[in-house]
Amino acid sequence: MFEEIKSQVAQQIDLFCLANNLPTGKVEFRDIPFSGEWGMAAPLFPLAAADPNKTGAVPQHAQYLAERLKDIIGLPEGFTRTEALRGYLNLYFDTGLYAASVIDQINDRGKDFGSAASTGKTVMVEYSNPNTHKPLHVGHLRNVILGGSVCSILEASGKNVIRANYIGDIGLHVIKWMCNYEMYHAGEQPAEDKMRWMADLYSEADRRFHEQEGFEESVREYFARWDAGEEQIHDLWLQTRQWSMEGFNQVYGLLGEHFDRIYFESDVEESGKELVDQLIKSGMAIDGRPENPVIVDLDAIVGTKEEYRVAVILRSDGTSLYATKELPLAIMKFEEYDLDQSIYVIDVRQSLHMKQMQKMLELMGYSWASRMKHLAYEIVNLPGNVIMSSRDGTVVLLDDLVREATQRALEVVREKNPELDPTIMQDVAQKVALGAIKYPMISRENTKIVTFDWDTALDFNGQSAPYIQYANVRANSILRRAGDLGEAESKFSYPLEASEINLIELLSKLPDEISKAARDFRPSTLAAYAYELAKAFNDFYNQCQVLKAEGDIRASRLALVRATRSCLEKTLNLLGIQAPQVM
Repeated sequence: MFEEIKSQVAQQIDLFCLANNLPTGKVEFRDIPFSGEWGMAAPLFPLAAADPNKTGAVPQHAQYLAERLKDIIGLPEGFTRTEALRGYLNLYFDTGLYAASVIDQINDRGKDFGSAASTGKTVMVEYSNPNTHKPLHVGHLRNVILGGSVCSILEASGKNVIRANYIGDIGLHVIKWMCNYEMYHAGEQPAEDKMRWMADLYSEADRRFHEQEGFEESVREYFARWDAGEEQIHDLWLQTRQWSMEGFNQVYGLLGEHFDRIYFESDVEESGKELVDQLIKSGMAIDGRPENPVIVDLDAIVGTKEEYRVAVILRSDGTSLYATKELPLAIMKFEEYDLDQSIYVIDVRQSLHMKQMQKMLELMGYSWASRMKHLAYEIVNLPGNVIMSSRDGTVVLLDDLVREATQRALEVVREKNPELDPTIMQDVAQKVALGAIKYPMISRENTKIVTFDWDTALDFNGQSAPYIQYANVRANSILRRAGDLGEAESKFSYPLEASEINLIELLSKLPDEISKAARDFRPSTLAAYAYELAKAFNDFYNQCQVLKAEGDIRASRLALVRATRSCLEKTLNLLGIQAPQVM
């Protein structure tokens, strides 16, 4: 209702501008924070500044225009008053009608509320990027969780999103694993938990490589056989790579993640070396082999000092580096898809590398290089600032983390709802556990270090996923006890409580919050919004009668509860967190 009225008022302003030789499109409405009533304000300073006939200062002329427009617009339907104040045209909504409009719109649109219409733009988000034959541990999780949430938020903002994963399937770590497998585990098959099985063999291989006499030489010999293209080793590589991918997919399935396009390092190794040869021939790259690597002196080319430094694109022995393969990969992405943007979810420590990549592609003549974006993130630490590592005892595998989180969550759920069916209780505990793991990873700014802490992650009374999930469960409980809601519309024809006003205000902001999170690639803003929404609902729950209320008050408050549940579920979903129905 009010969007149509806003549009009509905007049209009236444009007609006024046309009739008075003023530019159109200069006036934009903004919300007036609630102070007894809701409203919208149009600052007229841009219009006043653009008026060729203005006399005097811009603020005074803006006030003059505001007074004229106030008289022309009058009092549109659904508004209680208008005012021209200090260069602003202010229109105030009828509180009850506005509240009903917000809540009815949410309940009519359901899970689609907050989502924008398709923009027709295609965005690729590359994230996760693990190495095969190695474990996915807690240190990898932030990448997966951040990338998945960014994808969901971009989709909600109207983008066509391609979820891409670039897998490191070649290199010393792979050869080390396969050599150890052939020497000590030949013919063995992975256990049901493929990730743990692969991880255990990786740890064993790495330990032998550093500690066992003669094993490093065996690995080097094995590497030479690989380079020579020995068919048996190639076949084993494909088989063991598939085992690793199956282990990854078990993890992705648990986290609720999926990918539309998988790229492998092996796909672009040869094309990368060919590209390096082209860059040498063009004079852009300097070949220092055999003593030195192949480099691109970007500072010398660009003419800036210590801006891009020197990019190494091939080792002195002719073996490839990240840059060798990622240059052709970037080209492949834009050739395969007509991308409006290519986003890389990569560790903040790779910032210079990404900057160099983008500049080299730009120098090679690819205009789309400017549409590459590095979404940097910081590491995850265990309590005590212990950094996660695959090689030492500090690594925490996902199944260990989920198992412990589920057990801790189960204890809380059992205490809160001991009558719950054991099967349902286990399912709820896992949803709570996964939420508890995910929320700290995305509620903190991308570029700030996360120190994972059990007490904070599973705090049902603090800024955590369980707190937000529990607010959703409370809403479910109210609606379940209310029974059939029918098609009754909210009216809000009574004096609203402060907690109702705050809740309605927050609900109305969901579309803007999604848009802002998508624009800035910051799920943390949506995570903060989810917490504020849960807190506002809990205040409402504690201060306002719903089921014991009567008539219009009961119907309106039930509609408000239903709208809140919808927005909580929507927000949790965009963060990659499931909303249990009971807890």
